[in-house]
Amino acid sequence: MKKLNLIITTLITVSILFSCKSEQEKMENRMKKFITEFEAKSIPLYREQAITSWNANISGTDEDLALSEKASFEYTKIFTDTEAFNELKEIKESGALQDPLLVRQLEVLYDAYLGNQVDTGLIAAKLRMETAINKKYLNFRANVNGKEFSDNQVDDVLRNSKNTAELKTVWESHKQIGPVVAQDIIALVKQRNLIARKLGFGNYHEMSLKLSGQEPDEVTAVFDELDNLTSENYKSLKKDIDAYFANTYRIKPEDLGPWHYQNRYFQEAPEIYPVDLDKYYEKQDPVRLAAAFYDGIGLNVDAILAKSDLYEKPGKNQHAFCTDIDREGDVRTLDNIKPDSYWMNTILHELGHGVYFFYNDRNLPFTLRDAAHTFTTEAIANFFGRLAKNPYWMKDMGIIDQAEAEKIADNCRKSLRLEMLVFSRWAQVMYRFEKSMYEDPDQDLNKLWWDLVEKYQMLKKPKDRNMPDWATKIHVALYPCYYHNYLLGEVLASQLYGYIEANITDSKSLVGEKEIGTYMKEKIFMPGMRYYWNDMIEKATGEKLTAKYYAKQFVQ
Repeated sequence: MKKLNLIITTLITVSILFSCKSEQEKMENRMKKFITEFEAKSIPLYREQAITSWNANISGTDEDLALSEKASFEYTKIFTDTEAFNELKEIKESGALQDPLLVRQLEVLYDAYLGNQVDTGLIAAKLRMETAINKKYLNFRANVNGKEFSDNQVDDVLRNSKNTAELKTVWESHKQIGPVVAQDIIALVKQRNLIARKLGFGNYHEMSLKLSGQEPDEVTAVFDELDNLTSENYKSLKKDIDAYFANTYRIKPEDLGPWHYQNRYFQEAPEIYPVDLDKYYEKQDPVRLAAAFYDGIGLNVDAILAKSDLYEKPGKNQHAFCTDIDREGDVRTLDNIKPDSYWMNTILHELGHGVYFFYNDRNLPFTLRDAAHTFTTEAIANFFGRLAKNPYWMKDMGIIDQAEAEKIADNCRKSLRLEMLVFSRWAQVMYRFEKSMYEDPDQDLNKLWWDLVEKYQMLKKPKDRNMPDWATKIHVALYPCYYHNYLLGEVLASQLYGYIEANITDSKSLVGEKEIGTYMKEKIFMPGMRYYWNDMIEKATGEKLTAKYYAKQFVQ
């Protein structure tokens, strides 16, 4: 009897195992079939939306903007397929997949489809609204006493003028775009919220974070931690900044306005330390320097630069970005380069994105041939962008000599520390403004903006000003719920620096250190989206994402 029971038990066990194996094989085959069909449809449309967006940002013409809108809609429409989403949902709910690459593709694709399971008419309307707003930004130039000023010209005045009246006029002129787009942005926010609510989310901000693999409460917790880490140091530095500018403009500290801080948004560190980095770059070619540096660490960027658009032209997007056209090597960066420290930082930054894209593992499935998370590519960009203010990098790149490097080293360190703290406080404004705006777009957004600016940046709102200054920041409209990733990127950049310093090289300049390129390719770029972002970080540095290295570099 015992023998018979044993036989029966064995047969049942074998039957269950066979059934499980059969279910696993069945679901994995279904997933493979789904991926094959998805790639056949999506890859050509992905390329088309990328290239038409590129062309539109170069020209700013109605024709190119219309083509970009159409291509973006066609690509997005793939993810609105309810039948395809239900197939993914059924595979996901089966829990049968075991192959790690299939499981990861399922996770990524499921979230991509989930975010678009609404009426295509709602998505088409959102895209039309975004295109119309983008056109207004692209074609806007500040009107200063009857003359058109580009963003670069506005920045030049804010950075260099000592005339308060001129500074205020130019700052206010740049803000003229606010009333032009504000109501359009509010309507767009409501449209995005409508889509989010139809998908079961509270609002678009919550949806954006969750579908990108981030929990809103966790992100807010990081920002609260960074607020606590930086607030006291920032208060002290802000007093130094105000004293410096009060002396510069020969006014009382309490009379300083937001136009006195050398920047449209006070998002970058003002030049309060006696080192003029711009003078070191005014006869340099930032593109040549960046190309030489990246080549020296084993990350050649010639193929990226060959397809990039690097200098100012009418109608062109005045900002900077990097784009991966096909995930097979067609990587480009758009810039408006001038020979100064800002654009030296920017081209190093954008090529940081570029090498992340370019040196992917082309053996990975198309869906996973991307950054582990959007902020991990920001981390690489920030890591390299910081070098523009590093005197040891400048020396080893032949920009300055040893004596000059030693002369400016302390002030460069202070400048970078100030840059990180100033940016950290600005990022607090952006994150908390967007979060609150999507929670309640009908509130007084003008007041919300300045309340946050006064709290986190400690800038005083101009008397009686009630303008939609929040709407002048293009990211609020066209790159929504993204800005927090810049600060998370800075945190990770410091973590990577700490790891490299402890395990790869103690070089202060990083120039010629090919092991850095090898490390980044093997541990960060080539894994792509194979792993959840925090797992990738742990595999690359031995720790999950932590702010302690950021604090070590810039706070303690």
